[in-house]
Amino acid sequence: MRRPHGLNVLALGMAAAILSGCGGAISGPSITTTAPGGVSEQIPVTLSKPDGAGPFPAVVIVHDCSGLGPRSSGAPARWARELLGRGYVVLIPDSFTTRGFADGVCTVASTRGIDVSPERRARDAYAALAHLRALSYVDGSRVGLMGGSHGGSTTLASMIAPQSDGEPLARDKRAGFAAAVALYPRCTTRGGALRGDASGVYRPVAPLLILIGEKDDWTPAESCRKLTEVAQRAAYPVTIKIYPGAHHSFDSDRPVRYVEARINPSSPNGRGATTGGDPAAWADSIREVVEFFGRHLK
Repeated sequence: MRRPHGLNVLALGMAAAILSGCGGAISGPSITTTAPGGVSEQIPVTLSKPDGAGPFPAVVIVHDCSGLGPRSSGAPARWARELLGRGYVVLIPDSFTTRGFADGVCTVASTRGIDVSPERRARDAYAALAHLRALSYVDGSRVGLMGGSHGGSTTLASMIAPQSDGEPLARDKRAGFAAAVALYPRCTTRGGALRGDASGVYRPVAPLLILIGEKDDWTPAESCRKLTEVAQRAAYPVTIKIYPGAHHSFDSDRPVRYVEARINPSSPNGRGATTGGDPAAWADSIREVVEFFGRHLK
């Protein structure tokens, strides 16, 4: 295992949250992404690398609805530690802070016309991929993507194959991520249909692993099970693991709790969701992610 060494924390003081005792600036404070209207904008990033010259495989981690500010779930930092310690460069783009949502959008009913949807955030994911490919110590052919909850839905939006060359990110996707992990994503669209192409099949541009809790009341496991089943029937590389008894955010280090204020399309009244860690699911998810990325990125 390579020893973690260089770390440049560039988003909201997350240095202590990701690693302690490391230093050394290795990149600028932001990356350039593109708004749906074609306007370029800068967003902050957190970038970390293992010790050595590389080239290393890399993973882009897209955060959940709590963002990367003081109210962050902390899950992106936990995953960054695990992956960095196993020899991956890790880049975490901050999709919320410069767009006015430093405290996240978990309880925000409306983003007041500012698009921070998973489909919008897919542009941030591909901007992060382009940034990594410009780094001498990254093997640009071995870059993965992962995210939980809102970040899991962003992962699904980023990995679905384009149906035409005119679609946003069509060219980026065809030469894009080598593999992806979606943790407890929303597997349905706003209209309630399974995410997929015109035929209702989710076609990823690269192998995709979904990890989700059986008792998830925010992004229910059943819709992801159905999405996987339909994709597998059509011979696409989507796999799923459902953790018995686990809730949403099973990779958290915080106790299980229900919060009424959370926006939840899966709830009859549109509010309220349960989140909290499950030590057994967390331990097994590390094994699953390490094995999956090891197979496809190393």
